[in-house]
Amino acid sequence: MRKRTNDTFVDPTDSPVLFARIAGRYDAMNRLMSLGHDRHWRKLTAQALDLPPEGRVLDVGVGTGDMALALMRCQPTATVVGVDPTRAMIHIGQQKQEMETVGLAQASGLHLPFPNRHFDAAVSAFVMRNVVDVEQAVAEQCRVVRRGGRVGCLEMSWPRSPFLEALFRFYFADLMPRVTGLLSGQPAAYRYLPRSVQRFQTPEELTQTMNRAGLQDVHCRKMALGTVTLHVGVRAT
Repeated sequence: MRKRTNDTFVDPTDSPVLFARIAGRYDAMNRLMSLGHDRHWRKLTAQALDLPPEGRVLDVGVGTGDMALALMRCQPTATVVGVDPTRAMIHIGQQKQEMETVGLAQASGLHLPFPNRHFDAAVSAFVMRNVVDVEQAVAEQCRVVRRGGRVGCLEMSWPRSPFLEALFRFYFADLMPRVTGLLSGQPAAYRYLPRSVQRFQTPEELTQTMNRAGLQDVHCRKMALGTVTLHVGVRAT
């Protein structure tokens, strides 16, 4: 049986320390686990935000910058800002040549250091299952987005059909943690990953969370046989 909570997820390994340990190989492990599809998912997410020319967008949990780069490629005239609680992840992102124009800062997604309605959009990619209060994190993103702006959340989800669940469990919860743990030298980090997905909110629950946080017209797009979901909502007031 799945063990999850509606609004919070706390795990003893859930801390910036863990992500600092895997920062150096984070991108390579993402390519491996997603079989290279994670870049395409980020591209679709950037397009779904419908950024205006010269707009401003916030990437929450920017990590090593892959989502920020997707935003820049989608709307080259946009101002992209990224925040992350893990300094080591930001440092890896700063070394990428294309990230020179991205504003990066170390900050918690639960307390964003920006004024109300400062951005045209906000987004998180594979981040929300790692925060201790999902609704507060979404509400903060909603707060800093202007009226009519969009908030996007790209995340993994645990499939519910018996066949896909069994297949996903073998690949993602058994095989990949062994491989990535061996290659990265951090097996605990990659054992944590499938647990974080399994305990996270269902797509329907996340839709409700985004509604409660102040977003309207929340749409969910399921990809990769339902193992990846893209939620996008609009700040109406």
